[in-house]
Amino acid sequence: MGLKVLLIEDQRDLAESVWDFLERRGHVVDHALDGAQGLRMAREGDFDVIVLDLGLPRMDGLDVCARLRAEGRDVPVLMLTARDTLDDRLTGFGRGADDYLVKPFAMLELEARVRNLHRRHRGSEVLQCADLVLDARSGEATRAGRLLLLSALQSRLLETLLRASPAVVDSARLAERVWGEEAPGIDALHSLVRALRAVIDRPFDQPLIRTVHGIGYRLGADSAAD
Repeated sequence: MGLKVLLIEDQRDLAESVWDFLERRGHVVDHALDGAQGLRMAREGDFDVIVLDLGLPRMDGLDVCARLRAEGRDVPVLMLTARDTLDDRLTGFGRGADDYLVKPFAMLELEARVRNLHRRHRGSEVLQCADLVLDARSGEATRAGRLLLLSALQSRLLETLLRASPAVVDSARLAERVWGEEAPGIDALHSLVRALRAVIDRPFDQPLIRTVHGIGYRLGADSAAD
C-alpha cells in the first residue's frame, strides 16, 4: 500500500529523484526545502513517515526532530545524513530519529526502510473475507495461505472492497479511492477489477469479487448479488 511521506531535503536533485521514485512506487510525497518549512508541514499534515535530511537551512534536521518529539508527535522519522560515525547516529537517535540512512543510498533501500518504519510504528491491521487476508498496514495479501503479488492500485482497490464487505461499493467511489479526485474513466476501473480478479479469484475455486450490475462491486463468498 502507498504511504504518505514528507520529504525534507534541500538538495533539489536528490529530492526530485526520491520524490519521483517513491511516487512511481505508489506513495504520495510532499516536499519541504528547509527545516522550518518541514516542521510546519509536519505539524499540519498527517504523514505516515518523515524522511528528514540532517543538514538543512533555517533549522537542521536534529532540531526539527527534537521539536516534533517535544510536541508529542510520534510519526516515524528516517534521518538522511552524510555523517557516518557512531556519535552522529547516537545524537540523532537521542533527538528522536527512528532510523538512519547514510548518503549515497539505493532508492530500494530507502523505500524498504520507510515501509519498515511504518510497519513497526502502526503494527498490523488485518482485513479478511473468507480465506483472503490483507494486512492494510504492510500491504501484504494472502489467500489460502498463498502470498499474492499486488500492485499499489490493486491493493487500494482490494482494501476498499474489504473494508466495505459485504456491502456494495459504487464504481465512482471505488475509482476515487484508487486514483483520487482525478480518476480516469470507468473503463480503467473495470480493467483494474479484471486484473485484481486474475490474482485473487482465478487461481482459486471460489470467486470473491462480485459485480453488482449498474452499481459497482462488492467482496463476498456468496453469489446472491451477482
